[in-house]
Amino acid sequence: MITKLSLCCGPLLLSLCLYSGAWSQLPAASPNSPPDHRYKADILLVVAHPDDDSLAAPYLAKAIYEEHKHVSVIYGTRGDAGGNAVGNEQAASLGAVREIEGRRALASMGILDVWFLDAPDTPGQDVLHSLETWGHGASLEKVVRLVRLTRPEVILTWLPVYVAGENHDDHQAAGVLATEAFDLAGDPVAFPEQLAAPRDRTSIGNYGEGLRPWQAKKIYYFSDATHFEFLEGRGPQYKTSDVSPSKGVSYATIATNAWMSDKSQLPPNQTDLKKYLDQYLSEPVRFVLGKSLVNGSTTGDIFEGIVPGSIAYVRAHGYEPAVRENLSIELGGPWAYYREFWRAHKLEHLSQLLSPETALGGPENTVWVPLLIHNDTDAARQVTLQAVLPPGWTEKPGPMIYTVGAHDAYPVQVNLVADSSQKSSWQKITWTADADGHSIGSLTLRVHVNYNGVPQ
Repeated sequence: MITKLSLCCGPLLLSLCLYSGAWSQLPAASPNSPPDHRYKADILLVVAHPDDDSLAAPYLAKAIYEEHKHVSVIYGTRGDAGGNAVGNEQAASLGAVREIEGRRALASMGILDVWFLDAPDTPGQDVLHSLETWGHGASLEKVVRLVRLTRPEVILTWLPVYVAGENHDDHQAAGVLATEAFDLAGDPVAFPEQLAAPRDRTSIGNYGEGLRPWQAKKIYYFSDATHFEFLEGRGPQYKTSDVSPSKGVSYATIATNAWMSDKSQLPPNQTDLKKYLDQYLSEPVRFVLGKSLVNGSTTGDIFEGIVPGSIAYVRAHGYEPAVRENLSIELGGPWAYYREFWRAHKLEHLSQLLSPETALGGPENTVWVPLLIHNDTDAARQVTLQAVLPPGWTEKPGPMIYTVGAHDAYPVQVNLVADSSQKSSWQKITWTADADGHSIGSLTLRVHVNYNGVPQ
């Protein structure tokens, strides 16, 4: 017997069957294109100038030839303000020369993915100077883009600390940008235009860069300081004298052969070159662990704890104002910046590496020191500032009384001239500050009486 229910359901069931059949015949969408695998890197090296890579090159040789790691490199500048040991080319022409030298040096080790930020070479020791001339925000955007393109497991870069050594401000700027990019590349609201899906990726007029957020797993630093004790136990070390099983020569030899492409930057005198290389070959590659988002030890291998695949974005701490009361003094300029930078990026352990230090700012035995006098009270105050100098040193402007406004900071620029008889020694300068007959604090800076080639 045919019931009313079956009469009602028959057309419905037929309609569903027809709809289902039509659905199964719809065309399938193309798979979503994955990131370009050609640019996937294990290691991203972020440095300032062509030839900066030489400091890490013995380790890179080991990673490339024995561990089959893919290495990519970002240069901040083309080194257009450097010297030239082989020709008259200078300025932009020298930058063109050094770009090819750098590419050839890296290619000799199989590193072909190399990018330049196009920033000007800015010789000095103050990281804030380089960040200014590089166009901090624009350069950071480029580094974040390249982190997202290369998707590195590990980032290697210069140590963002003011040290006595070459201490090039471009080196420090590279370390700052690499650290900021480590913390931003995984953030989907940081430079979101890079992450916008392309409207038509096959068109010449497309919109949207099509990258994806990427969180690197570790960041390590290396330093050009003239002393190494503060690096001990802070990260892994790799002997440059170890012999590569695949190449049959030491990693230092591989790195040195690559370095020979940077002819414009090498000592032209063979005796000086040999002395330079002998010193280079005798030292291990020392790294400082900046941050690790995976399991592993401080001094363990760089790839300890790293497994393939992406990890979740980890937000950095971010800036928070320092808590101060009443009156106080501190080193200003790059020292003050780094104190805030380390806290913002969860790198407080870098503040424990060494006490504040610097070296001469020129062959005239000069030293520039910026100081800050803070007044966190509700009324203007007078502060007397005096320095305790080593014998034979002079200071400008000398002892002075400063009127510091309420909730203000007075920047003091101190210029010192060291006693030339103390060359290559370490000396200490201490500043004391008093208000209303009472001490409000003191600070000490140690100075290496040696000029390393870049002004302050």
